[in-house]
Amino acid sequence: MWLWLLVLLGLWLLWRWHRERQTVPGLDEKFVLITGCDSGFGNVLARQLDARGLRVLAGCLTEPGAAQLRAAASSRLQTVLLDVTSSSSIAAAAAWVQERVGERGLWGLVNNAGIAAPAAPNEWLSKDDFVAVLNVNLVGLIEVTLSLLPLVKRARGRVVNVASVMGRLAFFGGGYCPSKFGVEAFSDSLRLEMRHFGVKVSIIEPGYFKTAITNSPIVEKSFISIWERLPDETRASYGENYLQEFLAAMRAMQKKCNPNLSLVTDCMEHALTSCHPRYRYAAGWDAKLLYIPLSYLPSALSDTILSWSYPKPAQSA
Repeated sequence: MWLWLLVLLGLWLLWRWHRERQTVPGLDEKFVLITGCDSGFGNVLARQLDARGLRVLAGCLTEPGAAQLRAAASSRLQTVLLDVTSSSSIAAAAAWVQERVGERGLWGLVNNAGIAAPAAPNEWLSKDDFVAVLNVNLVGLIEVTLSLLPLVKRARGRVVNVASVMGRLAFFGGGYCPSKFGVEAFSDSLRLEMRHFGVKVSIIEPGYFKTAITNSPIVEKSFISIWERLPDETRASYGENYLQEFLAAMRAMQKKCNPNLSLVTDCMEHALTSCHPRYRYAAGWDAKLLYIPLSYLPSALSDTILSWSYPKPAQSA
């Protein structure tokens, strides 16, 4: 009995491996637009796809970031300045992409641009703090997608949205986790709608990786500035020790961030080049073995596990 089950499992894994190794033909003729290419996942992916022979259109927030990327890639790679929080910038970039892809359409759109700060306990934050993150990670992603979707439909191509394990399991405050939950929801609805047009939509769910948005000095500076503007009553309820312990926990977590960004970009590349891309890609062992399994546990149990690493406020019950 068990032997037959193992044989069937082995055959299924072999079939799945073979299926996922089948790649789309004519990659050297396909255009892919990637947002957020100044650094991090977007920068690595742009160079990775360029080396693979695809025609990369890299959206960068700054001209120095764009120039640095062009210097590190082949002449095929082209850059465009793109601020995903600006409707006029998105419209200009969409027109620029249209000029380059023509009737072939846009094979791939990778919505990678994102920020994490301001991030702090929710009570410490204002509406504007949440909006600042949501405008980049969710609203900007949606507007970029809607602006370029006709070109993707023309190519019967791919949309790859970068979410996070924090889109399944939220355990710190601020706009980052809500934005990634929103990316998951938007991607799921888009996938259902686009399947009738031959467009495939994938979600990338990275764990903790060492990128610009996890940069310790930037995150710490933002966290401390938020603390300093709090009313005296709120600061007293948490206590100075809470601030120091939270910063220490943040530093410890950042030291554990995986520096191997290719674990994420390989998932993105597979979603763009495989004949049979997955709906979701969990990137990193922490995502696969810790955060995603935790997200399926009863909330009471996952809350207990996650709270072990949280500092305790001075006035906790």
